[in-house]
Amino acid sequence: MSSMYRSVCPYDCPDSCGLLVEVENGQAVHVAGDPEHPFSRGTLCGKMNRYPETVHSPDRLTTPLRRTGPKGHGVFEPISWDDATQEIVHRWRRIIAQHGPEAILPYSYAGSMGLIQRNAGHALFHRLGASLLERTICSASKGEGWAAVMGGTPTVHPDAVMESDLILLWGINSAATNVHFLKGVQEAKKKGAKVWLIETYRTPTTTVADEVFLVKPGTDGALALGLMQQLVEQGLCNEVFLRDRVQGFDRLRDEVLPRYTPQFVGEQTRLTAETVIRMATLFGQAKAPQINIGGGISRYGNGAMTVRSIVSLPALTGAYDSPSGGCFVGTRTGTAFALDKVTRPDLIQGEPRTINMNQLGDALTQLNDPPVAGLFVYSCNPAIVAPDQNKVLLGLAREDLFTVVHERFMTDTARYADIVLPATSSLEHADVYRAYGSYCIQQAQAVISPVGQSRSNWQVFSTLARALGFEEPVFDLSTEGLIDELLAAERPLRQGIDNAAFAAGKAVELPNGPFDGTFHTPSGKIELLNPALDSELPDFFPPYGGEEPLHLMTAPAMHSLNSTFYERKDLRERQGGMKLQMNPLDAEERGLVDNQQVMAFNALGEVDFLLDVTDRVPAGTVVAEGIWWLEFAPGNRGVNALTSQKLTDMGRGSTFYDTKVDVRVSRTV
Repeated sequence: MSSMYRSVCPYDCPDSCGLLVEVENGQAVHVAGDPEHPFSRGTLCGKMNRYPETVHSPDRLTTPLRRTGPKGHGVFEPISWDDATQEIVHRWRRIIAQHGPEAILPYSYAGSMGLIQRNAGHALFHRLGASLLERTICSASKGEGWAAVMGGTPTVHPDAVMESDLILLWGINSAATNVHFLKGVQEAKKKGAKVWLIETYRTPTTTVADEVFLVKPGTDGALALGLMQQLVEQGLCNEVFLRDRVQGFDRLRDEVLPRYTPQFVGEQTRLTAETVIRMATLFGQAKAPQINIGGGISRYGNGAMTVRSIVSLPALTGAYDSPSGGCFVGTRTGTAFALDKVTRPDLIQGEPRTINMNQLGDALTQLNDPPVAGLFVYSCNPAIVAPDQNKVLLGLAREDLFTVVHERFMTDTARYADIVLPATSSLEHADVYRAYGSYCIQQAQAVISPVGQSRSNWQVFSTLARALGFEEPVFDLSTEGLIDELLAAERPLRQGIDNAAFAAGKAVELPNGPFDGTFHTPSGKIELLNPALDSELPDFFPPYGGEEPLHLMTAPAMHSLNSTFYERKDLRERQGGMKLQMNPLDAEERGLVDNQQVMAFNALGEVDFLLDVTDRVPAGTVVAEGIWWLEFAPGNRGVNALTSQKLTDMGRGSTFYDTKVDVRVSRTV
């Protein structure tokens, strides 16, 4: 006899899809999409359709482990939870006695998107007095770019795209990262909408687009400004909207746009001047153009400014006045819950330092006072995800660094741990979820018992807090008790939801979430001119780049999610190995051939790939999709051995896409 339960996809994807989980004899045997979910509507991506194979994988960690071999070799012995807890507490107390609590650093991100489990460590580490972690690895500069123009204005409902007549998928591989939004795009196409893809190479999303415009990496901002220049030149601006609802257009028009002629923009982007002119004409003639901005274009040194320029573009035609126009950069649902009930910033001790997660390599290898002597990693895999991998691994290999990793699998980071703790999957613990690609929220309960001795993030951190003698009542709460506290705090954004459905575990929408025509900026207008910023107007400056001749795009893959899902052999096989895509002209120039083992290199490192010679990639650009575990890589390093710790212009975000390399035959061949 089997039973069916509702749950939520926990991964770092915009949609937080609703799941129906079939459980038989205590095991999850089948997962399907929940047809009653307001946005995902019963469909799942190919990665989640066989989720039980991850949950019940024979490779799951099922007991705490203590390192017995050299760091990085993955040699451990089983220990009890009591022994693991006592050893962690003992080592932390010794570190604090020698260096102070700031010598301990938590490191986590979005391995689970549940509000409880993702943020479970904050209260403990705040109370401990540990260093704070600046969690900006994904798209912090994208948010800064939007806020520079739109302030706290929310975006339209994602389904609004169905009524758009011109859709620009700008720097987003929707087929891999936003499949349900793509369904709305396809519905719009049936009604006659045109779809443009503006990208650096031909991604799988190309199949949906009517036209594809390939630009040089990091030059998207120049294109946006060039389109605005032509809107002015061709008389396609909405003068009434600009007068009544936009701040600073005159200065942008007079001080910035004259430099962005079609010829100049063509030189920057590799598009022809004629193409730029035609794009502006069609954009200006559209009644409800909508731009969906991906996170990738913000991962350059000029990332925030690029997003700021693109967000400004629809203001010139008044597209933000249309219910289905403007820009979609993701939904703003963070204020739906009083998250401080979980994170407890009131427990912060003193004024601890902040370490940016993109600069973990420096934090672990530089002489800091105090040094990072204790590291606790959860919901993240920095050994292969963090930039400048060689420095990160050098730091993780330090014998004087006490590292604890809470994980489901023996990841590359776990191999460097002194203590490894087995973690639950999303089906084994309760949580609350919000989406950043829709306006849905949902609760999920545990539908199976923990696999082996696995424990959730909250169980681990509340246990450690009690072992350290912390007496705050929050640490005595169960996960369910913490959820009750979170939901007891009323929030305006949750007003009007279907409370009965939400309590029953169904996904519900936030009716007050989407854009209602009001601009939440200091001026109450769209702020093309933002006097609070050093650069008051949108402009363009080149990305960091480098001396090497090829731009490297570290792009998302169809069958993985960052470093997640590499435990699944079927998904690894669909990717066909760790490949580097290269244009035939670049391959011929270097004497390289298809399926050859090659090495991409720059000043930071060298990485082996299998070469995929393809005209999907323009000359001058190479593409590496996915973040492969090293045990499945051709060599001993992953793609992030080539990416730097430099930060974006605003938001202190990652610059993964701002990387240049050259390529030659692998040394190991």
